[in-house]
Amino acid sequence: MGVLIEVAQVQALLGQADVVLIDCRHELANPDAGRAAYLQSHLPGAHFISLDDDLSGLKTGRNGRHPLPNPATLALKLGGLGIGPTTRVIAYDASGGPFAARLWWLLRWLGHDQVQVLNGGWGAWLAAGGELEHRIAAIEPQHLPVQLQPHLAVGVEEVEANLAQPQFQLVDARSAERFVGIGETLDPVGGHIPGAANRFFMDNLSDGRFKSAEQLQQEWGVLLGELSPELLVHQCGSGVTACHNLLALESAGLTGGRLYPGSWSEWCSDPRRALAV
Repeated sequence: MGVLIEVAQVQALLGQADVVLIDCRHELANPDAGRAAYLQSHLPGAHFISLDDDLSGLKTGRNGRHPLPNPATLALKLGGLGIGPTTRVIAYDASGGPFAARLWWLLRWLGHDQVQVLNGGWGAWLAAGGELEHRIAAIEPQHLPVQLQPHLAVGVEEVEANLAQPQFQLVDARSAERFVGIGETLDPVGGHIPGAANRFFMDNLSDGRFKSAEQLQQEWGVLLGELSPELLVHQCGSGVTACHNLLALESAGLTGGRLYPGSWSEWCSDPRRALAV
């Protein structure tokens, strides 16, 4: 099962038992927009999940804008949406995939690999004339066991140690402008972690859809050079759009990268840490 799924494939799965669609729509500037859009209309049978309320943990001011949620709490939420150990989960959003990719990564972090992202998301569904629904479907709660995969994430201490003794290559998924500290509006400090490379997550897309595996392999190959994809640690502003880069690499067969969840928003919260522009 690939990590991306097409509209026609989703249409063929509608109504099938043990398939759950999750609406991940979100706007960083308007956190209530996703839920409002879901209540207006959504894919048939889909359930809504919130980036801020469900796919993130408690903020301390030093752990980033979207810290990882508590695994048990997240598993309880997902089980309450009908996701069990054998459920095939299909996530979508309306922003090119970063919020759906966050759910994709978190499920894999919990040990649940049966998860895919709708290629093209909401826009592709509308363009294909896909059926929409206004009602909220009934849910039969399930138990989602946690088999945590801690090796998929890297902590800030490892990133700090990597400055002195490089063991991996950081890749920042933010725009080129934010990477060099231009136009920073989300975090109080602009710039990037020293030594990081830049790959804007939107460069994984063409007309709102993920580029072909072959094209992604070619483009990421320029960044990788002689490096193995396992030596990449992905970050962004808060650990969300970095998941998009991980998803793109997975779709291209370049597997094994890890996520630094705290990302720039955690890194820059401590003035003692080195910054680059």
